[in-house]
Amino acid sequence: MMKMFLKDFLKSVFVVATIAVAFVACSENEKAAQTQLAPAETKAPNPFPFYKSIEIKPGYYFEVVSWGKGVDSVGGFLILMSDSARNNYKSISVERNGIITDAWNMDLDNDGNPEIYVQSLVRKNVTDVNVYEFGNDFNKISFPGISTMKGYQGDDKFFVKNGDLFRSVPIVQTEGGKTSTLVKTLKYRLSGNSFSSSEVKPGEAN
Repeated sequence: MMKMFLKDFLKSVFVVATIAVAFVACSENEKAAQTQLAPAETKAPNPFPFYKSIEIKPGYYFEVVSWGKGVDSVGGFLILMSDSARNNYKSISVERNGIITDAWNMDLDNDGNPEIYVQSLVRKNVTDVNVYEFGNDFNKISFPGISTMKGYQGDDKFFVKNGDLFRSVPIVQTEGGKTSTLVKTLKYRLSGNSFSSSEVKPGEAN
């Protein structure tokens, strides 16, 4: 009788174990099926080749956004102004011919209105700057070019020091059959809506 009991008990254990294994197998198959059916996450491409947020003070900032598909050097850019404290929002859309590489703000004329500088690479190694002063609206200020400077072949760089705007300009010189490069440094001033520049002595802007 004991043998029959043990035999029936072992059968019961075998049946329970078989059911448990089948349940686990079904669960794993279901998980695998769900994994296969779940859509793969796709990361949306960044639609803006350039984006920068410039904070003037808490709640008051500008955003510079470059847009345009296809040829990188052709398209446009936006300057978006947000002043949440005054519930004031403005924007300007500008066509661009070049690749935007940087943007920053200054108040070079100390009139209390920020200027937004948008720097772009207009040719292989030639840099240009678009300047917009914001008062009640955006006001474009023409920035002086240097492409006619004798010996200029590009590779110039802008930099800011102690609230002043400078530009280092390599000038190629040829004398006695020898070619050398002299780096000139220009300092810019803004008065009203007009820029002026002057050459500074070596070491003055360092």
